[in-house]
Amino acid sequence: MSPVQTEIAALEEHLRLAELTPDPKFFEKIVADDAVVVSEGQAALAKSTVVEAHQPGRGPKFTRVEMRELKIVDHGSAAVVTCQGTYGGPEHRATSEFMRVWLKKDGRWQIATISWSPRGDR
Repeated sequence: MSPVQTEIAALEEHLRLAELTPDPKFFEKIVADDAVVVSEGQAALAKSTVVEAHQPGRGPKFTRVEMRELKIVDHGSAAVVTCQGTYGGPEHRATSEFMRVWLKKDGRWQIATISWSPRGDR
């Protein structure tokens, strides 16, 4: 594994854990201000939506977040991550396909693009 892949794998694990908490401060820090979020083919500048969704008391509560088939492609100051995520909670279970583009700016990694597509319950 390259040093970039190692760094991104650690950030991806922190991201997974931040989904469980939830941890809006992590999302505020890690999602770029001009991040593009693509949900089911619709693109928007949506950092505020991501941060808001991870506020305590907002959105679904997860008791399990599992990422599978995680692939990290190292492009030097950028990395592309693809994976499948399964989210479970007391009232639901959902699986989605993800792609995230991480960029290193000013010495720190941030998510520049998030694309996700729900796969339905599995």
